[in-house]
Amino acid sequence: MNEQQAKAPQDLRNVVNYLRSSKAGMKIRVGILNGKRIDYFKGRSAIKALLAPTYTKLKNVPPVTNEAEASTVLTSVIPFAFYLHVDRGQPSGSSNSPKLLTLEQMQTAFDASHYYAWFYEGSQWTTYAGGLAMVAIMLAGVMFPLWPPVMRLYVWYLSIGVLGLVGLFFAIAIVRLIFYIITVIVASPGIWIFPKLFADVGFVESFIPLWEWDFPKKKGKKRRVEREKGKGRAAPTEEGSALIEEVGDSGSSRPASRTARVEDVPEDD
Repeated sequence: MNEQQAKAPQDLRNVVNYLRSSKAGMKIRVGILNGKRIDYFKGRSAIKALLAPTYTKLKNVPPVTNEAEASTVLTSVIPFAFYLHVDRGQPSGSSNSPKLLTLEQMQTAFDASHYYAWFYEGSQWTTYAGGLAMVAIMLAGVMFPLWPPVMRLYVWYLSIGVLGLVGLFFAIAIVRLIFYIITVIVASPGIWIFPKLFADVGFVESFIPLWEWDFPKKKGKKRRVEREKGKGRAAPTEEGSALIEEVGDSGSSRPASRTARVEDVPEDD
């Protein structure tokens, strides 16, 4: 398959490298093909990646403006065997284990509902660079006694500074926890100092804001349902929705004019 991949035009190779990188944002799954673990993806995920704004910033790639053009580009990649159509079967073991994959004999046009297994690992220059960096670090550590005294002194200062920063971080974490416990008792619901200290944000954003009340965060829901206060009656109105009529507290059997609509939000496959 490497011979087939070597014959691919540069523009299609750029498309494949983009899909294999993290820039595409594709959901990569792991399956079992011929007893080996292999990455695979769903066709719809690749089409969305070619329609994403990050694809338009690439150079020397086929233009894509709609799903039909995206499918055409992805179909033109199949003959070079960077990925191939596979059928997904049952899990190889328990319910959470990788699923068994079977290579489809007829490789037809790219389909959004099909699954495709990767036979290409992507650009390897980062792997080689990381390996060389690890070797250089290990050699530098082994040869540390041979370093000039000035360099060894600077390394000692640097290590003390790093240890100081780590100690300061733990001290802030302990102080904010103690302060939170105190404020929960005297000023419920409590106050967090540096509420974003452990959040997935930048270094500066971790200390903004300085403090925040510990209010419970509202969880997003795909379906909002308003329960009727008294006895009510629901009647279907249109596809995917229902109408709930509330009965007032006056004792009358006539439904009130207030209504609530429940709408289903389609789930992304």
